[in-house]
Amino acid sequence: MNTFSQYLRSRAGLVILLLIMVTTAACGPKETPQQETSSQDTSWLLPEGTSPEVIADGFRFTEGPYWHADGYLIFSDIPANTVFRWSEDEGSSVFLEPSGNSNGITMDPDGHIVMAQHAGRVSRLGADGTPVPIVEQYEGMRLNSPNDLVYHSNGTLYFTDPNFGVSDENRELDFTGVFRLGTDGDLSVIYTEFDLPNGITLSPDESVLYFNDTATGNIVRMDVDADGHVSGAALFATVGERSQSGAADGMKTDTDGRVYSTGPGGLHVFDTNGVKLLLVPFDQSITNLAWGGPDRNELYITSRDKVYRLKTSVTGSGNW
Repeated sequence: MNTFSQYLRSRAGLVILLLIMVTTAACGPKETPQQETSSQDTSWLLPEGTSPEVIADGFRFTEGPYWHADGYLIFSDIPANTVFRWSEDEGSSVFLEPSGNSNGITMDPDGHIVMAQHAGRVSRLGADGTPVPIVEQYEGMRLNSPNDLVYHSNGTLYFTDPNFGVSDENRELDFTGVFRLGTDGDLSVIYTEFDLPNGITLSPDESVLYFNDTATGNIVRMDVDADGHVSGAALFATVGERSQSGAADGMKTDTDGRVYSTGPGGLHVFDTNGVKLLLVPFDQSITNLAWGGPDRNELYITSRDKVYRLKTSVTGSGNW
C-alpha cells in the first residue's frame, strides 16, 4: 500500500534520495575538466571601452592570421586560394596567389613563412615567393588537409591534419591526427583521438603543447621536453560542441600562459589549469587568432568574411 510517491513524501525518504543523488554525482565521469567561468571581470584583458573592431571585410572565408615582424598582418582566404596582407596605412592587398588553399600560417625559427595547405602539404615560401613543400606524405600516403601549425624554437614543427579539404574518395590516410616533424626530418603521429584536430599552440615556455578538436570542442595538452618530444596527453578544457555561433579552431597563449581558443559564441580564455576565465563575444563565428601590433598586445582574429582587431592589456607569447 506504500507507493513511491508516498515514500518520497516522508522525511526519511527525502534524506535517502538526497544521499543517493550526492553519491551518484561523486562517482560520475571525471573526463571533462571544470568549466565554470571564474570571473566575468574583463578589465585584466580588455582596456575600458574596448571591443572587437573590423579592420577588413569582403572575404569568403578567412583563416590563419600571422603578424609579420615587419609590421603587417598576413592571413588566408581559403576558398579564394589567396593570402592577403593588411597594414594600418595600406589596408588589404594580395600577398600570395595562388596559395594552395592555405589555412594556418606561421614562421619558422629561420624567418621563413610556412603554411598549412589544404592541398595536402605543409610548405615554406621560397625566396621568390613560391611555396616549397616541407612535408606531403606520411609512410608513403598523402596527408589529408593540413590545417594549423606551430614551431618550437628548436625547429620542431607540430601540425594538425583533419579532413576538411579532401574528399573521402581522395583520402589516402585512414585517420586524422596531430603530427610532429623533427629537426632530423622524421615525421611522427603524436595523437589520433580527435575526429577533427584543428587549432594548435605552445605554452610560452614551450613545455606544453595544446591542440583542440572542432567536433567536440575538447582541448588536449601534452608535455614537451627540451628536444621537442611530447608525452602524456590529457584533457585540458573544452569550449563546447560546435554550433552556428562557432567552434574550436585557432588557439594561442599569452606570456602568462593563459590559453585562448575560438569556440561557440566567440573567444574563450582559460587559465593554466583549464578553468575558463571569460568569453569575449563576437557577432559572427571566428576561426583563428594571432598576436600582433608593435607591442604584441593586439589580437588579430579571422572570421568568415571579416578580420577583427582586439586591443588588450596583456602580451602575446611566441612568434612561431
